[in-house]
Amino acid sequence: MRIAIMQPYFLPYIGYFSLVKHTDKFILLDDVQYIRHGWIERNRILKQAGGWMYIKVPIIKNSGRETLIKNIQINNQRNWKGKILAQLQHYKRNASHYAAVIRILKSVFEIEYNSIVTLNKAALEAVCAYLGIKTQICVFSEMGLDIEKVNAPDEWALNICRAMDNVNEYWNSEGGISFFDTQKYTENEIDIQFIRMKEVQYSQKSLGFETNLSIIDLLMFNDVKNANQLIDEFYFL
Repeated sequence: MRIAIMQPYFLPYIGYFSLVKHTDKFILLDDVQYIRHGWIERNRILKQAGGWMYIKVPIIKNSGRETLIKNIQINNQRNWKGKILAQLQHYKRNASHYAAVIRILKSVFEIEYNSIVTLNKAALEAVCAYLGIKTQICVFSEMGLDIEKVNAPDEWALNICRAMDNVNEYWNSEGGISFFDTQKYTENEIDIQFIRMKEVQYSQKSLGFETNLSIIDLLMFNDVKNANQLIDEFYFL
């Protein structure tokens, strides 16, 4: 079985969905420390006047420096759903698939969430359903796995693979290539692969091309077939 493990990002970038699509099981690693100013509660979309801006889910501030992602709660006192939908309205002028994307988001937003992990999983599953991606998405803290003590950053994935049945292949984004000791995986008969996205571009109906945006931007300008073709544009390092 081939798996990938990533932290639960909010409406993440295209490369994240490449990992989801091309693995048998995708695990959201939520039992690790939350790092501020990352991608857990925010992502980027086009700005109407050019460039990009953040869409954000407000979270309840926690004074603890060791707060785990699984314990991050959403601040539902703020109208974050309405704000995000309003920020996306400018796409309506030029994006052919604006209506479809808004339907996806509204189907997610109609539920009240307290946990950021629950929201992000629901958003991932909704996008995957739209794209026809069948990969099972699991939350690590809910899997009941008994893993060995982690002594180095690259051992989270290794120990999860070892605790599961029949895992013989692990995929990771290119960002992990600098700190993964691949020998550890080889010794445990796990084939580890790192993927890099090709220079994917599509028409954003504007001058130039703004890279590394949320999957939302890709879906605004591409139908399901073209979106899947672009998600498939990666190679192994």
